[in-house]
Amino acid sequence: MSMPPWKAISLTSLVSSYLLVSRQAEWSTAQLVRAFAGLWLLQALAFGAWAVVIYPKLFSPLRGLPQPKGNSFFMGQLARIRDEPTGYPQREWARTVPNDGVIRYLGAFNQERLFVTSPKGLSEVLVTKNYDFEKPSDVRVFLGQILGVGVLIAEGDEHKLQRRNLLPAFAFRHIKDLYPVFWQVSRDAVQAMTESIKADAAQRTESEDAEKALSGRKDTSVIEVGSWASRATLDIIGIAGLGRNFDSIRSPRNELADAYRAVFTPSRQAQLLGVLGMVLPPWLVRALPVKRNNDIAASSRTIKSVCYDLVREKKEKLARKELSDVDILSVAIESGGFTDEGLVNQMMTFLAAGHETTASAMTWAIYMLARYPDVQKRLREEIRANLPSMDSTEDVSSLQIDHLSYLNAVCNEVLRYYSPVPLTVRVAAVDTTIMGHHVPKGTRIILVAAATNVDQEYWGPDAAEFNPDRWLPKHEADKAAASGGASSNYAFMTFIHGPRSCIGQSFAKAEFACLLAAWIGRFNFELHNKEELDEKNMVIKGGVTARPAKGLHVYATVVDGW
Repeated sequence: MSMPPWKAISLTSLVSSYLLVSRQAEWSTAQLVRAFAGLWLLQALAFGAWAVVIYPKLFSPLRGLPQPKGNSFFMGQLARIRDEPTGYPQREWARTVPNDGVIRYLGAFNQERLFVTSPKGLSEVLVTKNYDFEKPSDVRVFLGQILGVGVLIAEGDEHKLQRRNLLPAFAFRHIKDLYPVFWQVSRDAVQAMTESIKADAAQRTESEDAEKALSGRKDTSVIEVGSWASRATLDIIGIAGLGRNFDSIRSPRNELADAYRAVFTPSRQAQLLGVLGMVLPPWLVRALPVKRNNDIAASSRTIKSVCYDLVREKKEKLARKELSDVDILSVAIESGGFTDEGLVNQMMTFLAAGHETTASAMTWAIYMLARYPDVQKRLREEIRANLPSMDSTEDVSSLQIDHLSYLNAVCNEVLRYYSPVPLTVRVAAVDTTIMGHHVPKGTRIILVAAATNVDQEYWGPDAAEFNPDRWLPKHEADKAAASGGASSNYAFMTFIHGPRSCIGQSFAKAEFACLLAAWIGRFNFELHNKEELDEKNMVIKGGVTARPAKGLHVYATVVDGW
């Protein structure tokens, strides 16, 4: 295992300064410190020149690979990557840079990145050589604070063991039993939203600016979609995943919702810490006394405390032989494959990943349906014709939801067009190859759903168009619709592929379908500020997931009769 550069520099400086100073007849600790500081700085400057300029430009074995133009001398493509939505620069490079499946580009301080574009390359990274590639240590440190060292963070044999023990909880035979839970929480969200919209409509006065836009509209209000989506998905993952109702829908200012809001709200400070993490050891970046680190530490304590309480409660029920719940945590406990600490780590993973990603998907779904009212109308007609009203207490089954072809087509197209997690990073754990190209250990590999999911090479000339019909069979024998008509299953990268694919894919898709069906069945959505929310003008915020930077404000109208 090679030593990190900062450790090697520190060790060399310490030994060298001691040898230099100790040769003197009389020497002091102050002399040793000055010598150490001088040697450390000299070596750091030399290493910086080598790593930032000399190696990537003159000696790297990757320098002959195709790459985009317009590099900054010291910062590569950082300006574009920082200023544009996550994955969008790579989207353009996949289209404009001729390549055989791998594109090299330079990030901050000219650090090399390999952007994989071809099915063969993606197959090697994700399947045939998947354990040659790991999550970078800085990413694991950051995510580990919020997600715990669960299945999303674990590597190697530990990951294999955790995934094997969790598979029964995420088998479809178990997920189908959760559809009624998804529907019940979706109905609760719709009823709370209906009350809020009607109350707001009743309280508006004619002096408000919004009244002009809302004139003549009954039971209409402006809502922020992301907030309602996060609250609903947090309650879904709470009940279906952990067996506890956090009541976030009715009480949005609870400690858990606040903790996740603090973590997932992007800021300039978060971006700065991300850049520092590329050149400084993760523990040092994490230890910096800044607000972002303090917020993450406080949120982590809150989330972990809630998870410990849940595990203890479930274990006590198991001891009394009263554990008959169908939630994910109960199934994991009954498997006997996890320690209490291991269960807490898994629960932290499910809580964060399970609600934030689906909330992002819901936000983009409402955005696209507001932009395409014909699609929204068609979807509402299918939902109302086949599912029980929101005023009914009747549940739905997996069969009812899964047989709604247009609902599932819309869900798939939203997940394709706006992947909740637009970009995934891996690092070469060993010297390896991708499509015959030598990849030195430590090289970062970039997998970009935001680019691959709309690549014309896979999806055809209408790849950049929102078209749910691509997922519907054009005739009885049409099997291509199952993949959206794409030429490869690696064209759809929203849930990744292989042993590291999203274990909660079935859970997430079912939750998304139920929630979207409930919302569209009851409400009609229109964009609030069409110019600002035009796709070309909209600012998308980065982070673990992607959402509109200023939130998504829409006119929501209660549609009678359902």
